[in-house]
This record gives sequence, C-alpha cells and structure tokens, in this order.
Amino acid sequence: MGRQRSIDRDKVLDTAEEIVATQGAAGLTIDAVAKAMGISKGGVQYCFGSKDALIDAMFDRWGSAYETLFTVIAGDDPSPQTAVRAHMLATQSSDQTASAKAAGLMATLIQTPEHLASTREWYRSRIAGLDLTTEEGKRARLAFLATEGAFMLRYFGLMDIDQAEWETMFADMQALILTGGDK
Repeated sequence: MGRQRSIDRDKVLDTAEEIVATQGAAGLTIDAVAKAMGISKGGVQYCFGSKDALIDAMFDRWGSAYETLFTVIAGDDPSPQTAVRAHMLATQSSDQTASAKAAGLMATLIQTPEHLASTREWYRSRIAGLDLTTEEGKRARLAFLATEGAFMLRYFGLMDIDQAEWETMFADMQALILTGGDK
C-alpha cells in the first residue's frame, strides 16, 4: 500500500486565485481547481470542505497580506486619518497581480449574503472614527472613496490604467485631497 499523497493547501489556494484572475469569479469551482492541479475533486474538498470554505481561505490569505502591508505603513494604533492614508498607500503599492486576484475574489465574495455583510463591515471599518465635521475628516473620506474607485476601475477592467497613470492618480489624491491642495 502506497503512502497517501499530501495536498499543499497553499498550492490549492494559488491555483484557485489563478482561476479567478484568468477566468473570473464564475470560473471558480471545486472541479476547475481539481483539474488545474491534477487532483480529484475529493482532494480539494479534503483541504477545504466546500467552495465557500475555499473562498473564505482565499479571502483570509489576501486579507492577511493586505493587513501586514497596512500595519507596516500605519503602525499598530493609527488615527482614523492615518488609517485612510495607509489604506491609500497600501492599495497604491500592492502588486498588480495580487490586486487583480483580489478584485476577482471580491466579485466572488459579494455574491453571497454572508460575504457581502463582512465586506461591508470591512469597508465601513476603514473610515470609522473620521470626524466628518472637519475638513480633514471629509478629505480623508474622499481619499478613501477615490482610492476604492481607482482600484475597482483598474482591476475590474472598467478602465485601462497603466502604472504611470496609477502613480499619478495617487500623487494627485495625496496632494489635492489629503493635503487640501496645500503642497
């Protein structure tokens, strides 16, 4: 009797992310992941149990990478304005491939009520605590919205934005929104 082949969860996640990046959210199935890896559907299910659990694991991995970058920029206990600036800088500097995968994953996540709810909570938490009675708070909220708009336009393929334009957009957001035009 041969030794049972072990399945690397990270490789399964890599494959699932690649499917989302190349085929879109609709292409992500247990069967598609299994075929791409050359394993059985049962092997994928052994690792994750269900497609929802696979999606949760993909989101957790992407979220952990983002949070690590965010914390490096923002520190451990950022002010609400610093959190928005860190979000903006983390979004600007994130790897294009990873961001495209995250956008595809986001499209997958919002298809179910439980994932939509957690996504809404995450977005709301990013601007929680801003004092919207101040110009600084209003500018920070606007910078957050502009960041997310740029991200979605670029990574959902709604607007072709090359790297030079991407960098210019973020420089403009920094100069015109966060500092109020005071360079």
